[in-house]
Amino acid sequence: MSLDLVRKLERASPEKGGLRLKFGMDPSSPDLHVGHAVVLLKLRDLQRLGHTIVLIVGDATAMVGDPSGRNKLRPQLTREEVQANLGTYTEQAGILLDMRRTEVRRNSEWFDAMRFEDLLRLLARRTVAQTLAREDFQKRLSSDTPIGLHELVYPVMQGWDSVMVKADVEFGGTDQLFNLLVGRDLQSQVGQEPQVVLMSPLINGLDGRKMSKSYGNTIGLTDAPQEVFGKTMSIVDGAMPVWFELLTRIGDDERKTLLGGHPREAKARLAAELVELLHGREAAQAARAEFDRRFVEKELPAEIPIVSWPLPAAHATSLPTLLHLIGLAASSSEARRLIGQGGVKVNGKVIKDVTTPLLAADEHLIQVGKRRFARVKPAP
Repeated sequence: MSLDLVRKLERASPEKGGLRLKFGMDPSSPDLHVGHAVVLLKLRDLQRLGHTIVLIVGDATAMVGDPSGRNKLRPQLTREEVQANLGTYTEQAGILLDMRRTEVRRNSEWFDAMRFEDLLRLLARRTVAQTLAREDFQKRLSSDTPIGLHELVYPVMQGWDSVMVKADVEFGGTDQLFNLLVGRDLQSQVGQEPQVVLMSPLINGLDGRKMSKSYGNTIGLTDAPQEVFGKTMSIVDGAMPVWFELLTRIGDDERKTLLGGHPREAKARLAAELVELLHGREAAQAARAEFDRRFVEKELPAEIPIVSWPLPAAHATSLPTLLHLIGLAASSSEARRLIGQGGVKVNGKVIKDVTTPLLAADEHLIQVGKRRFARVKPAP
């Protein structure tokens, strides 16, 4: 533990809200994932000790886009796209935090109020050389990969958030070190005591890369229990030690015993722990039983959604179109890709011909991948 943090803790009074612990989340997509839970769990522990959580919802920074870990130009989001993503952010954070004791701030609160002169004064607090010293930017410069001017602004914006909320400590992933240190620098410039930086390791996503909304390899905090369980069972065995350590409260001895046993049983325990964290013990027990029924006993799910044919009974439609219309694929092109990969079954039979017609007068059991099912019946 750093001496700066020790001194701050010694001066902090739980009766007066303790330390101000900042954590920022940009609504660049509609959902939070278990990668965010790594930090949220630590914040929950500190919140229970009387410290104040300051949750920054980055509706202004999201329009710029965090360049951390990016190897190409970061696309910009419109204000409308950001607002659409904001809908349930605080509700999702409330799965792990006590939102009644959490201070939620949108950084548009201060950035929207800035005049052009104010923006220039803020940007003048950092030099181009300081910003381009960032490792991500150095790599892109050396490979002639474009860097947008808007990306250079992001660290200053995140750092200014710390000034505006008078953060004592800022939490973030290890990929956020540059941004977090900018916050310390800006606080010093305005006469505030610099925040302490606490970083958490990143966890790998379902495909082995860093868990990221941009990569689409996440487990969402609001995913259904069976979805959380099934996705967790799909992670590579080598990711389990980090997941156990960062996402569960299982003790060291028990964790070592689990990891020293059969990988499948260890992964099932991990999956159950995550479902319990997000949905409760009963949901975890039901998800484990359902997983065993479907993948160990090779049975169908206990409950399969029933949907009506989206076309009149006299019509036929192609399988890709049907998958898109009933919500088992995001688009017809994605459906064609899934079919080509052998990931779609109709009545238990793998279908690889994207031109396969299906009559609206018939009933079919549709399966996409291992976890998505629908029973399509003719419209009444």
